[in-house]
Amino acid sequence: MISKSSKNQESEFGAHNQIAKGTQVQGDIKTEGVLRVDGTLIGSIESTGKLVVGPSGKIEGSITCASANISGTVKAKLIVKELLQLQASAVVNGEITVGKLAIEPGATFTGSCSMGGIVKDMAQQERKQVAEKTA
Repeated sequence: MISKSSKNQESEFGAHNQIAKGTQVQGDIKTEGVLRVDGTLIGSIESTGKLVVGPSGKIEGSITCASANISGTVKAKLIVKELLQLQASAVVNGEITVGKLAIEPGATFTGSCSMGGIVKDMAQQERKQVAEKTA
């Protein structure tokens, strides 16, 4: 049986996609739904939904998403428009730009972090660039 909260979450983030443990993908992924990575991805992720990196998940490349929950290993440039959560088992190396950041004790983060209004400014710049291209 599906609860109301599950229906709301699915409609909020769209379809659920998964890269299973033991799977290795090279390339770029664009999705409007939730993406869970338990395998290895070398490339870029662009999502209007949520990204979940499981404890066995590994990502190298670039990530742009609405929100993210990381328990695995990430070497990437991350742009997270809302909340980025780093769980205790997370190992993150790279440049992070986020709206909000939550780091559990035990998580490892090496790199730079920009928080707050910068994400909103970047979103406005992206809209201007799209408008210029279509004009």
